[in-house]
Amino acid sequence: MKLSVRKGFSFGLTSGIITTLGIIVGLHSSTHSTIVVIGGIVVIAIADALSDALGIHISEESEIKHSTREIWESTISTFLSKFVFALTFIIPFLLFPLSTAIIASVIWGFSLITMFSLYLAKQQNLKPYKVVLEHLVIAIMVVVITHYIGDWVATFG
Repeated sequence: MKLSVRKGFSFGLTSGIITTLGIIVGLHSSTHSTIVVIGGIVVIAIADALSDALGIHISEESEIKHSTREIWESTISTFLSKFVFALTFIIPFLLFPLSTAIIASVIWGFSLITMFSLYLAKQQNLKPYKVVLEHLVIAIMVVVITHYIGDWVATFG
């Protein structure tokens, strides 16, 4: 896989998982509404994927060392990976009750983070448990923090 595509893919995958989990958990805690959570996932899949793609695009341009083609490869792979991975989180909400869908989404997200972390560790000849642990701790922090923020926001209603 070309470096420009790999860069966009890894950023989009990670951001797609972490951001979508945060939205899912936060919206669930504050609204307890399946339709609101699904709406949040769709919005993240589109708006945040476009935002992150533009961010990667500008970041790559600012380095002044990439060709126009490489910049666009990173941009497009960021958008597509974030968009696709974010949308996969809708599936549990279409198949299960809200509480079960939340658990399934967290398991799905943590599984994806674990699999990609194992891949990265192997590519870099690092100890897998360290890479997986580092990435999962961050993901867990996002889930816990957004849960409590959602609870706090619910107190305003």
